[in-house]
Amino acid sequence: MSVDFRKLKSFVKVVDAGSVSRAAGLLRTAQPALSQQIAALESHFKHKLLLRSNHGIVPTEAGLILYRHAQLLLKQIEQAQIDIDQSTKALAGRVSIGLATYSASSTLSLPILKEMSTLHPQIIVHINDSFGHVLSELIMTGRMDMAMIYGSGPIKGVKLQPLFREELYLVSRAGPAAKKPADEPLPLSALADVKLLLPSQGHFLRRLIDESLARARVTPNVTSEIESVSALGAAVTEGLGSTILPASVAAASASSFAGVEVRRLVRPAIEATVSLCVSDHLPLSEPALATRAVLLTVVEKLMRSHPQGIRTV
Repeated sequence: MSVDFRKLKSFVKVVDAGSVSRAAGLLRTAQPALSQQIAALESHFKHKLLLRSNHGIVPTEAGLILYRHAQLLLKQIEQAQIDIDQSTKALAGRVSIGLATYSASSTLSLPILKEMSTLHPQIIVHINDSFGHVLSELIMTGRMDMAMIYGSGPIKGVKLQPLFREELYLVSRAGPAAKKPADEPLPLSALADVKLLLPSQGHFLRRLIDESLARARVTPNVTSEIESVSALGAAVTEGLGSTILPASVAAASASSFAGVEVRRLVRPAIEATVSLCVSDHLPLSEPALATRAVLLTVVEKLMRSHPQGIRTV
Protein backbone atom coordinates (compact mmCIF):
# COMPACT_ATOMS: atom_id res chain seq x y z
CA MET A 1 0.00 0.00 0.00
CA SER A 2 1.32 3.45 -0.87
CA VAL A 3 0.67 6.38 1.44
CA ASP A 4 -1.27 9.12 -0.29
CA PHE A 5 -1.49 12.69 0.92
CA ARG A 6 -5.22 12.39 1.58
CA LYS A 7 -4.56 9.80 4.32
CA LEU A 8 -1.81 11.98 5.83
CA LYS A 9 -4.13 14.99 5.81
CA SER A 10 -6.81 12.92 7.55
CA PHE A 11 -4.33 11.70 10.16
CA VAL A 12 -3.15 15.26 10.93
CA LYS A 13 -6.75 16.43 11.22
CA VAL A 14 -7.59 13.62 13.69
CA VAL A 15 -4.58 14.53 15.88
CA ASP A 16 -5.45 18.22 15.75
CA ALA A 17 -9.12 17.59 16.56
CA GLY A 18 -8.42 14.94 19.21
CA SER A 19 -11.39 12.98 17.93
CA VAL A 20 -12.20 10.85 14.90
CA SER A 21 -15.82 11.98 14.85
CA ARG A 22 -14.85 15.65 15.12
CA ALA A 23 -12.21 15.27 12.37
CA ALA A 24 -14.75 13.48 10.16
CA GLY A 25 -17.08 16.47 10.51
CA LEU A 26 -14.31 18.95 9.64
CA LEU A 27 -13.27 16.87 6.63
CA ARG A 28 -16.88 16.22 5.65
CA THR A 29 -16.31 12.51 5.38
CA ALA A 30 -17.90 9.47 7.04
CA GLN A 31 -16.36 8.41 10.36
CA PRO A 32 -15.91 4.73 9.30
CA ALA A 33 -14.04 5.85 6.16
CA LEU A 34 -11.74 8.03 8.28
CA SER A 35 -11.09 5.17 10.70
CA GLN A 36 -10.19 2.94 7.75
CA GLN A 37 -7.64 5.51 6.55
CA ILE A 38 -5.99 5.60 9.99
CA ALA A 39 -5.97 1.77 10.08
CA ALA A 40 -4.34 1.73 6.63
CA LEU A 41 -1.58 4.07 7.86
CA GLU A 42 -0.96 1.88 10.92
CA SER A 43 -0.78 -1.17 8.67
CA HIS A 44 1.69 0.54 6.36
CA PHE A 45 4.02 1.81 9.08
CA LYS A 46 3.52 -1.31 11.25
CA HIS A 47 3.03 0.83 14.36
CA LYS A 48 0.05 1.93 16.37
CA LEU A 49 -0.34 5.65 15.73
CA LEU A 50 -3.25 6.71 17.96
CA LEU A 51 -4.42 5.95 21.49
CA ARG A 52 -7.80 6.59 23.10
CA SER A 53 -7.61 8.38 26.45
CA ASN A 54 -9.91 10.20 28.84
CA HIS A 55 -9.07 13.37 26.92
CA GLY A 56 -9.87 11.92 23.53
CA ILE A 57 -7.45 10.59 20.95
CA VAL A 58 -3.72 11.28 21.32
CA PRO A 59 -0.80 10.21 19.13
CA THR A 60 1.63 7.50 20.23
CA GLU A 61 5.37 8.20 20.01
CA ALA A 62 5.35 6.78 16.48
CA GLY A 63 2.21 8.77 15.71
CA LEU A 64 3.86 11.99 16.92
CA ILE A 65 6.83 11.41 14.59
CA LEU A 66 4.51 10.78 11.64
CA TYR A 67 2.47 13.86 12.59
CA ARG A 68 5.55 16.10 12.39
CA HIS A 69 6.67 14.68 9.05
CA ALA A 70 3.13 14.80 7.66
CA GLN A 71 2.81 18.48 8.54
CA LEU A 72 6.01 19.28 6.63
CA LEU A 73 4.98 17.21 3.62
CA LEU A 74 1.51 18.75 3.47
CA LYS A 75 2.96 22.24 3.76
CA GLN A 76 5.33 21.51 0.87
CA ILE A 77 2.48 20.17 -1.25
CA GLU A 78 0.42 23.27 -0.46
CA GLN A 79 3.31 25.53 -1.45
CA ALA A 80 3.85 23.52 -4.63
CA GLN A 81 0.21 24.08 -5.56
CA ILE A 82 0.55 27.82 -4.90
CA ASP A 83 3.70 28.02 -7.04
CA ILE A 84 2.06 26.06 -9.85
CA ASP A 85 -1.01 28.29 -9.75
CA GLN A 86 1.16 31.41 -9.79
CA SER A 87 3.16 30.10 -12.74
CA THR A 88 0.05 30.03 -14.90
CA LYS A 89 -0.90 33.60 -14.06
CA ALA A 90 0.53 36.18 -16.42
CA LEU A 91 2.57 38.88 -14.75
CA ALA A 92 1.17 42.34 -15.31
CA GLY A 93 2.32 45.82 -14.45
CA ARG A 94 4.59 48.62 -15.62
CA VAL A 95 8.40 48.46 -15.64
CA SER A 96 10.73 51.31 -16.59
CA ILE A 97 14.21 50.73 -18.04
CA GLY A 98 16.86 53.36 -18.69
CA LEU A 99 19.46 52.77 -21.41
CA ALA A 100 22.64 54.83 -21.52
CA THR A 101 22.77 57.11 -24.55
CA TYR A 102 25.61 56.60 -27.05
CA SER A 103 26.07 53.10 -25.64
CA ALA A 104 25.64 49.62 -27.08
CA SER A 105 22.90 49.24 -24.46
CA SER A 106 20.75 51.66 -26.47
CA THR A 107 20.77 49.11 -29.30
CA LEU A 108 19.11 46.55 -27.01
CA SER A 109 15.75 48.29 -26.76
CA LEU A 110 14.18 46.39 -29.69
CA PRO A 111 15.43 42.92 -28.58
CA ILE A 112 14.18 43.64 -25.03
CA LEU A 113 10.76 44.72 -26.30
CA LYS A 114 10.48 41.62 -28.52
CA GLU A 115 11.39 39.22 -25.68
CA MET A 116 9.01 40.94 -23.25
CA SER A 117 6.19 40.84 -25.82
CA THR A 118 6.68 37.09 -26.18
CA LEU A 119 7.26 36.14 -22.54
CA HIS A 120 5.32 38.77 -20.60
CA PRO A 121 2.81 40.44 -22.91
CA GLN A 122 0.88 42.03 -20.03
CA ILE A 123 3.87 43.93 -18.67
CA ILE A 124 4.07 47.47 -20.05
CA VAL A 125 7.73 48.32 -20.66
CA HIS A 126 8.77 51.96 -20.58
CA ILE A 127 12.21 52.54 -22.12
CA ASN A 128 14.08 55.80 -21.61
CA ASP A 129 17.29 56.55 -23.48
CA SER A 130 16.86 60.31 -23.65
CA PHE A 131 19.41 62.91 -22.59
CA GLY A 132 18.90 65.28 -19.70
CA HIS A 133 18.47 62.64 -16.97
CA VAL A 134 21.00 61.08 -14.63
CA LEU A 135 19.71 57.53 -14.72
CA SER A 136 21.24 56.49 -11.39
CA GLU A 137 19.34 59.30 -9.65
CA LEU A 138 16.07 58.11 -11.18
CA ILE A 139 16.81 54.62 -9.87
CA MET A 140 17.78 55.89 -6.41
CA THR A 141 14.55 57.89 -6.03
CA GLY A 142 12.35 55.06 -7.33
CA ARG A 143 11.23 56.87 -10.50
CA MET A 144 12.80 54.13 -12.62
CA ASP A 145 13.15 50.39 -11.94
CA MET A 146 16.50 49.66 -13.57
CA ALA A 147 18.99 51.05 -16.03
CA MET A 148 22.05 50.13 -18.03
CA ILE A 149 24.55 52.89 -17.36
CA TYR A 150 28.20 53.69 -17.90
CA GLY A 151 30.48 53.07 -14.92
CA SER A 152 31.19 50.37 -12.38
CA GLY A 153 32.35 52.33 -9.34
CA PRO A 154 30.21 52.77 -6.21
CA ILE A 155 27.27 55.20 -6.46
CA LYS A 156 25.29 56.07 -3.35
CA GLY A 157 21.80 54.58 -3.27
CA VAL A 158 22.25 52.05 -6.08
CA LYS A 159 23.89 48.71 -6.84
CA LEU A 160 25.88 48.18 -10.03
CA GLN A 161 26.36 44.85 -11.79
CA PRO A 162 29.04 45.18 -14.52
CA LEU A 163 27.79 43.56 -17.75
CA PHE A 164 30.32 44.27 -20.50
CA ARG A 165 33.02 46.62 -21.68
CA GLU A 166 32.80 48.48 -24.95
CA GLU A 167 35.55 50.16 -26.94
CA LEU A 168 35.05 53.56 -28.53
CA TYR A 169 35.88 54.21 -32.20
CA LEU A 170 36.34 57.24 -34.40
CA VAL A 171 33.32 57.53 -36.70
CA SER A 172 33.81 59.74 -39.78
CA ARG A 173 32.36 60.27 -43.22
CA ALA A 174 33.91 57.70 -45.54
CA GLY A 175 37.24 59.00 -46.82
CA PRO A 176 39.02 60.83 -44.31
CA ALA A 177 39.80 62.00 -40.93
CA ALA A 178 43.19 60.41 -41.37
CA LYS A 179 45.07 59.36 -44.44
CA LYS A 180 45.41 55.72 -43.47
CA PRO A 181 43.49 52.56 -44.42
CA ALA A 182 40.18 52.34 -42.57
CA ASP A 183 41.16 49.03 -40.95
CA GLU A 184 44.38 50.44 -39.52
CA PRO A 185 44.12 51.61 -35.86
CA LEU A 186 44.51 55.32 -35.29
CA PRO A 187 46.49 56.70 -32.32
CA LEU A 188 44.70 59.37 -30.29
CA SER A 189 47.55 61.74 -31.05
CA ALA A 190 46.30 61.83 -34.67
CA LEU A 191 43.08 63.54 -33.55
CA ALA A 192 44.72 66.88 -32.78
CA ASP A 193 43.42 68.50 -35.99
CA VAL A 194 40.20 66.50 -36.39
CA LYS A 195 36.90 68.38 -35.99
CA LEU A 196 34.94 66.53 -33.34
CA LEU A 197 31.22 66.34 -32.70
CA LEU A 198 30.75 65.10 -29.12
CA PRO A 199 28.14 64.95 -26.38
CA SER A 200 28.18 67.77 -23.82
CA GLN A 201 30.68 67.80 -20.97
CA GLY A 202 28.16 66.45 -18.46
CA HIS A 203 27.93 63.14 -20.31
CA PHE A 204 30.01 60.23 -19.01
CA LEU A 205 31.42 59.46 -22.46
CA ARG A 206 32.52 63.06 -22.95
CA ARG A 207 34.42 63.01 -19.66
CA LEU A 208 36.00 59.68 -20.63
CA ILE A 209 36.99 60.98 -24.07
CA ASP A 210 38.44 64.21 -22.66
CA GLU A 211 40.47 62.28 -20.06
CA SER A 212 41.82 59.88 -22.72
CA LEU A 213 42.76 62.72 -25.08
CA ALA A 214 44.46 64.53 -22.22
CA ARG A 215 46.58 61.43 -21.53
CA ALA A 216 47.56 61.46 -25.21
CA ARG A 217 48.35 65.18 -24.83
CA VAL A 218 45.73 66.16 -27.37
CA THR A 219 43.53 69.23 -27.05
CA PRO A 220 40.24 68.22 -28.73
CA ASN A 221 38.90 70.41 -31.51
CA VAL A 222 35.21 70.20 -30.54
CA THR A 223 33.12 72.13 -33.06
CA SER A 224 29.67 71.03 -31.84
CA GLU A 225 28.09 69.33 -28.83
CA ILE A 226 25.21 67.12 -29.97
CA GLU A 227 22.86 65.16 -27.75
CA SER A 228 20.87 63.29 -30.37
CA VAL A 229 22.02 60.14 -32.13
CA SER A 230 20.09 60.96 -35.31
CA ALA A 231 21.35 64.57 -35.41
CA LEU A 232 24.88 63.39 -34.72
CA GLY A 233 24.69 60.86 -37.55
CA ALA A 234 23.39 63.47 -39.96
CA ALA A 235 26.20 65.88 -39.05
CA VAL A 236 28.86 63.20 -39.48
CA THR A 237 27.53 61.98 -42.83
CA GLU A 238 27.43 65.62 -44.04
CA GLY A 239 31.12 65.89 -43.24
CA LEU A 240 30.75 68.50 -40.48
CA GLY A 241 33.10 66.51 -38.29
CA SER A 242 33.84 63.12 -36.75
CA THR A 243 32.57 61.62 -33.53
CA ILE A 244 33.74 59.01 -31.01
CA LEU A 245 31.28 56.23 -30.28
CA PRO A 246 30.98 52.48 -29.71
CA ALA A 247 31.03 50.86 -33.14
CA SER A 248 27.77 49.05 -32.35
CA VAL A 249 25.88 52.36 -32.08
CA ALA A 250 26.91 53.43 -35.58
CA ALA A 251 26.12 49.95 -36.92
CA ALA A 252 22.70 49.82 -35.25
CA SER A 253 21.84 53.34 -36.44
CA ALA A 254 22.68 52.58 -40.08
CA SER A 255 20.06 55.01 -41.38
CA SER A 256 21.67 57.85 -39.40
CA PHE A 257 25.28 56.82 -40.03
CA ALA A 258 25.01 55.78 -43.66
CA GLY A 259 28.35 55.49 -45.45
CA VAL A 260 30.54 56.21 -42.44
CA GLU A 261 33.99 54.86 -41.67
CA VAL A 262 34.63 53.31 -38.26
CA ARG A 263 38.23 53.32 -37.13
CA ARG A 264 39.70 51.78 -33.97
CA LEU A 265 41.49 54.18 -31.60
CA VAL A 266 44.66 53.16 -29.77
CA ARG A 267 47.44 54.53 -27.60
CA PRO A 268 45.42 54.62 -25.46
CA ALA A 269 42.29 52.71 -26.41
CA ILE A 270 39.12 54.20 -24.90
CA GLU A 271 36.94 51.67 -23.05
CA ALA A 272 33.86 52.06 -20.90
CA THR A 273 32.09 49.58 -18.62
CA VAL A 274 28.31 49.23 -18.92
CA SER A 275 26.57 48.09 -15.72
CA LEU A 276 23.05 47.17 -14.67
CA CYS A 277 21.90 49.67 -12.07
CA VAL A 278 19.15 48.96 -9.50
CA SER A 279 18.23 50.52 -6.17
CA ASP A 280 20.06 49.25 -3.10
CA HIS A 281 17.08 49.94 -0.83
CA LEU A 282 13.92 49.57 -2.94
CA PRO A 283 13.03 45.94 -3.83
CA LEU A 284 12.11 45.09 -7.41
CA SER A 285 8.50 44.08 -8.06
CA GLU A 286 7.73 40.69 -9.60
CA PRO A 287 7.24 42.24 -13.06
CA ALA A 288 10.55 44.10 -12.65
CA LEU A 289 12.34 40.90 -11.62
CA ALA A 290 10.96 39.17 -14.73
CA THR A 291 12.08 42.11 -16.86
CA ARG A 292 15.57 42.05 -15.35
CA ALA A 293 15.86 38.36 -16.25
CA VAL A 294 14.89 39.16 -19.85
CA LEU A 295 17.37 42.06 -19.99
CA LEU A 296 20.23 39.84 -18.77
CA THR A 297 19.30 37.18 -21.33
CA VAL A 298 19.36 39.77 -24.12
CA VAL A 299 22.77 41.01 -22.94
CA GLU A 300 24.06 37.42 -22.91
CA LYS A 301 22.89 36.99 -26.51
CA LEU A 302 24.66 40.23 -27.41
CA MET A 303 27.90 38.93 -25.90
CA ARG A 304 27.59 35.62 -27.77
CA SER A 305 27.25 37.46 -31.08
CA HIS A 306 30.66 39.10 -30.45
CA PRO A 307 29.87 42.53 -31.94
CA GLN A 308 32.78 44.78 -32.79
CA GLY A 309 34.38 46.42 -29.78
CA ILE A 310 32.36 44.64 -27.06
CA ARG A 311 33.83 42.16 -24.59
CA THR A 312 33.03 40.60 -21.23
CA VAL A 313 34.00 42.37 -18.04
